[in-house]
Amino acid sequence: MEPKGVQDYYPEELSYCYGCGRLNEQGHHLKSYWDGEETLARFTPKEYHIAVPGYVYGGLIASLIDCHGTGTAALATYRSEGREPGSLPPLRFVTASLQVDYLRPTPLGIELELKGKILELKGRKVISEISVFANGTVTARGKLVAVRMPDSMQSK
Repeated sequence: MEPKGVQDYYPEELSYCYGCGRLNEQGHHLKSYWDGEETLARFTPKEYHIAVPGYVYGGLIASLIDCHGTGTAALATYRSEGREPGSLPPLRFVTASLQVDYLRPTPLGIELELKGKILELKGRKVISEISVFANGTVTARGKLVAVRMPDSMQSK
């Protein structure tokens, strides 16, 4: 059984993201957690996530990198502050920049692994590198700049 992801600790009002929101019924429900010194998330694309027969649509891959990157930023910040996910105040990040390199076609029908490495953590900004693996082979890699969610986005 997969451990709880950092997204499981996001406040309810911030849990509707299509990629990682636990309260979005149509979403991906991506969960990011520590696996040693890297972060890890798993996702199995559905048959409708198709680009061409047998392969995953690139936009899906970008969205997975995006959401795992913001989850990675939250995990890294909790760790740097000596806190556990779920402790107050909650940490939530948004994407400031995303660059994705598609290295080879990503096959449909198998579980993908997303592994994150922290490149920089400075103040409200976290830069990470997220790699997408299919059957142990890297198919895409993204560099993500995440920033702490502005207070204006957290107000109702």
